[in-house]
Amino acid sequence: MDIIGERWAVPVMRELMLGPRRFSELKTSINGISANALTRRLARLEEVGAILREVLPPPASVQVYALTAWGAELGPVLQALGRWAVRSPEHDPTRPFSPTSLMLSLRAMASAEALHGMSAAIRFVLNGEDFFWRCEDGAVAVGRGEIESPDLTVSGNSSAVAAAIYGGADSADVSVEGEDALWARFRALFTLPPKAPLVRG
Repeated sequence: MDIIGERWAVPVMRELMLGPRRFSELKTSINGISANALTRRLARLEEVGAILREVLPPPASVQVYALTAWGAELGPVLQALGRWAVRSPEHDPTRPFSPTSLMLSLRAMASAEALHGMSAAIRFVLNGEDFFWRCEDGAVAVGRGEIESPDLTVSGNSSAVAAAIYGGADSADVSVEGEDALWARFRALFTLPPKAPLVRG
């Protein structure tokens, strides 16, 4: 618990859940983190064996950070934390989302009952980067990268897309290509649970 309890540890681990990232990509996607703080947190997570540094093969040949097999085991824990956090009385569904945090939430928060019998492939273009959400017989997979022949394509700033899904408001900043009925059904998968009661001593 000490490892993920340190400041910025969870956001860094979260941003690596969908694959390796460069330092600059991590800094851009983690709201409010400084270069020095990110450097320290990456060094600490590498020291304890949760992440590693590697160099991508040519033609990229750039250094990236990636989760180790043990680090990746945090994934289900982050999903459970996300489902717990949305019940906070102070949770704001319109808060800033990075593309990765949005895609992970779309895997964790989909209603199992509403997913029953659903099969769909949805392309997301978030902040200019491709992601996918795929459902086959109720099982959801998300990832980074292009998807062939999507049933729906959703494009826009990741925070605006999150607000459209979780806040229920249409936005001129979000572009949707495909059937309106599928977009409506998709958004209906993510009805947020009731807030926990605010108890004061």
